[in-house]
Amino acid sequence: MNVEIPPHVRETASQLGDGVPYALKVLAGQLADEPDMGEPSSLPGISTVMIDGDLFEDCPALAVGYIREPERIEIRFVTPASFAQPAADASDEPEQQGRQQDVDSGAEAVTVREVADAWHRITDWLQTYAPNSYAALRAGASSAAVAAVESDLGAQIPVELRTLWLLTAGDDGAQGWGCLPGNQALMTLDAARALYRMKRDAQVSEDALNSGRPDEEQITVWKAAWIPVVALGPSDDSSGLYLDAATGYLGRWSRYNEVPGEERDTLVTYLEEMADMLESPALAARDKPGLIGGTLVWLSSIDPALEDRWQPLGD
Repeated sequence: MNVEIPPHVRETASQLGDGVPYALKVLAGQLADEPDMGEPSSLPGISTVMIDGDLFEDCPALAVGYIREPERIEIRFVTPASFAQPAADASDEPEQQGRQQDVDSGAEAVTVREVADAWHRITDWLQTYAPNSYAALRAGASSAAVAAVESDLGAQIPVELRTLWLLTAGDDGAQGWGCLPGNQALMTLDAARALYRMKRDAQVSEDALNSGRPDEEQITVWKAAWIPVVALGPSDDSSGLYLDAATGYLGRWSRYNEVPGEERDTLVTYLEEMADMLESPALAARDKPGLIGGTLVWLSSIDPALEDRWQPLGD
């Protein structure tokens, strides 16, 4: 039985720990001999098998999803088993808990795959057409680094943001431009942590004042579930986007009291739309991608003095 590991799965595995690629290779050998060793998942046609992290150095416990065909097996995703959420009610019967965990694990596996697929579409484009912007992206963070941020903030990092941070730990910018629409930049882990602390400290001060205000006059500066993700620029956090861990939607913060946009994106739809705009610029609605030399520059936030150097993308 031939076992295939697609390039994007190998890249994701390499970001999860130095021992993960080897563990995945060992599992591939086991699947070749025993293709039915996995358990059916909530995802149609996909079976899941667990890897015990204690058996491999620098490897967390993993959930690996694969599809089996008559002459081949394709591994579709690999994700830390810790991404799966426990059942909400500890008093439930064990069988119910198992079913709930399987559904949660399956849903999160889909999210991991969607984020990884969208981000690889983006980085493949950048590497080919905007090498300066590609070079400004940081390598992925380790699982331990992401866990440290989560512990420091005391807030759960949603699986989609965990996945993105494992793929890249931020955007240092090319010529001052981030690669995201609006020339915004994916925040580094340290920048996200610092902004979160500052905003939550401001909320503590505001809460003291809120205690004497009517409900309708109370002010929310920053909720505990809001995780900073995108900044206005590589060195400008005056505004940006946060991921609301409670709802899964992106929201906007700004020092200038700007009115939030009407669009409600998840991190997945945000990345997928960016990939679509790069691959099919004629269909781009929210912003127009272009190039200045080897740097991706979005039209909405370009200095007018540089517009004559800006080259729109052709399909």
